[in-house]
This record gives sequence, structure tokens and C-alpha cells, in this order.
Amino acid sequence: MKIGVISADIASESRVALTPDAVKKLRKLGFEVVIQSGAGQAAYYGDALYQAAGADIASSSAEVIAQSQIITTIHDLPAEVAEHLSSGQIVVGMLDPYRNTQLDTYAAKGVTAFAMELLPRTLSRAQNMDVLSSQANLAGYKAVLLAANEYSRPFPMFMTSAGTVKPAKVVILGVGVAGLQAIATAKRLGAVVEASDLRPAAKEQVESLGGKWLDVPMSDDEAQKAKATGGYAWTPSEQYIKDQAAVVDKALSNADIVITTAQIPGRQAPRLVHQATLAKMKAGSVLIDMAAGTGGNVEGSAPNETVITDNGVRIVGAANIPSMLAAQSSDLYANNLVNFITTLIAPAATDDASANKLALNLDMEDEIQGALAVTHDNQVRLAKR
Repeated sequence: MKIGVISADIASESRVALTPDAVKKLRKLGFEVVIQSGAGQAAYYGDALYQAAGADIASSSAEVIAQSQIITTIHDLPAEVAEHLSSGQIVVGMLDPYRNTQLDTYAAKGVTAFAMELLPRTLSRAQNMDVLSSQANLAGYKAVLLAANEYSRPFPMFMTSAGTVKPAKVVILGVGVAGLQAIATAKRLGAVVEASDLRPAAKEQVESLGGKWLDVPMSDDEAQKAKATGGYAWTPSEQYIKDQAAVVDKALSNADIVITTAQIPGRQAPRLVHQATLAKMKAGSVLIDMAAGTGGNVEGSAPNETVITDNGVRIVGAANIPSMLAAQSSDLYANNLVNFITTLIAPAATDDASANKLALNLDMEDEIQGALAVTHDNQVRLAKR
């Protein structure tokens, strides 16, 4: 059974779906691997490294697809590449399923497509397949470094003969995996860090990393509801949302750095920072909008651009931060894929006990496979949102 690796077709993507180390792991499991020439070059994985790991090199994406039963990718396949797919093949990657316009094509061709973003993150056996967490962790770290590079002052406090340099004030909006890593990184750089999240349960995580929680007053009844659900299924009242906005607005008005991390797979990013708040911020302050590629948390942000407001606030639209750490993010992503691919196989029945053969074991009743499969048996399985 052969696994193929397709090269990213966009200039803003430097990652590759499988690294040479991942190839070695798959070879030990009994797979063969074929990679499109140059697919790993932007992540500093040249063709020679893949050949040394036991992979074959193909000259084109069409050649990869012609040879492979499982095709791995970072993002969805380009339409001209998807046309080469045939019945029984499998596509695995971050397919952006709720905005994907090719699911009908995959289904019509008899392709089984797995969207890694749909992984049930509450399952313990799925943790080592969680591409969102592995990529967000690196993105949170890198976002702080991007902010430090844009900011015209240092992060830590300095005591000098010429006077005291005050530490930077950093506000993190959204305390998921990326937000927590951003808090930890900003603290290591010596900043004073505050954080906010719609989930009150995130307070303990923020404080455990040395950050200050931007507390929002809430009634006893609302506090109990939030606590009972862990915050995830909690629907806050209009008054709570209004009060939180006021607390965040005040914090941002005094901030030097703001990093927004709120993203919802398949949906537009929620708007967290509006023009009215931007107008109150100090000249030279920096916002890193990690959701710029999905609509933006910050009003006026633009993907892969730095926008400077009339009052001198810099808004950095960081649409694909993991690609800036392509070598490491590719390595983690590849490990996620290897761990998932192992759920798709079973030893093939053979009379030769020494034969190292594999057979597909697609099981839509499996809690992981069933959750990730967006097309199978000529059907689109994705529920409408």
C-alpha cells in the first residue's frame, strides 16, 4: 500500500504533510511512500532526505495520485489535482470542510476524504492526532515573537543608568491552545500579561502561567451555569457579554501588545476588537490577528498585511503562522497524520506468515474515522452548519 504526498500549491504555505522521519515510521508499518518532487523544500526537507528515508520521488502531483492509495496534504487538493482521483482512494488533510467546494466531487469519484479539523478532541486516544492543537501551539509562540519584532520597545523591564524601562503590557484574547502558549511565551520574555476568554473556566489556566485574568462580574446563577458546563456549552447573557466587552476595552486601551486567537473551524472568526477600541489605543501599540485568514478578530485587519491606523496602531494580519515555523510544524503535523493513518489499516490476510502486507480497515462506526470522514461510499457525510 502506497501513501502519496502532494506539494502545497500556494506561495503562503511552506509546510509539507509528511517529513522524512514520518516516512521512516510508515515504512516500518509496511507502507511505501511517494512524494512530489520539491514538496518538502520550503520546510528544509529536500528530496535527498526523503530518498534516504525510503520514499520514491515523483515529478508531478498527477504521478503521485496515480501511484497512491492514500494521499496526504496540508490543505485541500487543487481542483485540477482532484480531477485525477479515482474510486477507492483516500485523501487526508486539513480540508476546511465547511467551506470546501469539492466534497461533491470527492463523493462522485468514490473518494473517502478525512478532514483532520473534525477530530473529536475530547477523546484520549485522539490526542496524538490533533492537528489543530499541534499547529496552534506553535502559532501562539510565534505570534508573540512577531509582536516583539513589530513593537518599538522591549518586552522586559530594564534597570539602566539612564532610567527604568517599563515592561510591555500584553493582552491575549482567547485562551485556547494558542492563547495559553502566547501567555507563556510573553511571560518568558518579561512582559506583564493579561488574558480574557468567554469561558470563565479558563481563569485557572491563565493564572497558572503567571497571567492576570480579566475578571468580569457575573451573577451567582450565571456562574453556576458556566461552571457546570466548563464554559464550552455555556450561553452567556447579553449583560455578561456587554460587561466583558467593557473590561476588554479598558485593558486594550492600556495595552502595548494585543494577540487575538479566536477561531472556529468552518466559520467566520468572531469580531473581538472594533474600531471604537482601536481609536483608544496608543500609537505604536501592536495587534497580532491570528484569525486574519478567516475574517479576522480585529476590525480592519487584512490577511498577510500590516495595517497602520490613523492613530498609529499596527494591525498584523497573521493568516498562517504555522507556515512560518515550517520545519517544526510539518514534523508535528506529520506525526498527527501517521497516528491517524494507523487507524485505517489492518494486517492483510495472507498464507505467507512472513509477508508484510496491509489492508484498509475503513470503519465509519469508529468514533475517530466516522467523525473525520466527510465523504465515503459516494456520499457527502458532513452535517450542515
